[in-house]
Amino acid sequence: MGTRRFGRVNWLGLATLCSRELQRFLAVWTQTLLAPLATAALFLVIFTIAIGPTRGDVMGVPFTHFIAPGILMMTVIQNAFANTSSSIVIGKVQGNIVDTLMPPLSPLELVLGYLVGAIGRGLFVAVAIATGLAVFVGITPLHPLMLLGYVVLGSAFMGALGIVAGIFANKFDQMAAITNFVVTPLAFLSGTFYSVDALPPVLNEITHFNPIFYLIDGLRFAMLGVSDSAPGLGAVVAVGSTLGVSAIALAMFARGYRLKA
Repeated sequence: MGTRRFGRVNWLGLATLCSRELQRFLAVWTQTLLAPLATAALFLVIFTIAIGPTRGDVMGVPFTHFIAPGILMMTVIQNAFANTSSSIVIGKVQGNIVDTLMPPLSPLELVLGYLVGAIGRGLFVAVAIATGLAVFVGITPLHPLMLLGYVVLGSAFMGALGIVAGIFANKFDQMAAITNFVVTPLAFLSGTFYSVDALPPVLNEITHFNPIFYLIDGLRFAMLGVSDSAPGLGAVVAVGSTLGVSAIALAMFARGYRLKA
């Protein structure tokens, strides 16, 4: 590519990395697309049967409708995180991460390439679940463009977090620890299955420091028109969190942190 200059982009290399990250999950679509749809359906059915009949309405909407957007976003962000983190960790464990680092790709192009894969997988999962909700539950989004925006933001945020986690982890068990003790608690304790207004004051305040809460809350507003916080605030927090985590991922690639021997 010759001497790099500010503003110059390796479009061919970036497109190749994007294509590779998209083909990774499309090649095993039963695992990356069908399995999340089945998991989301199980969550919805189990919580509806176990709690729905006695729970009543939440924020003026049926309990099943209330938890549906949270399940959708939770599934999207978990898959976006898995897409980037698994790609990097597998490359490090198998020793072929060098094939990604050696081409003339800048740190920014590397981050963008991985994020395209995460966003693509998040969108595919979101479309599948949203279609299922429309057909079997009768939920159609009130604000489709807002829903699309929050799905992209959620996928980008967790995709960037997956890059950071994937670079930090050197082994699969380290990656599993991050997933089990960081990502899963943040996803479950973010208002997915309940309104944060029902929490004690201290827990309510703590929840508002969780970026995933704003992603789920914003998506719920986009689908149902109800939310625990202002949708505009949620968008600002989501964008800021995504940019912040992406900056950390960019710095890690630039330094070669845990990537170069």
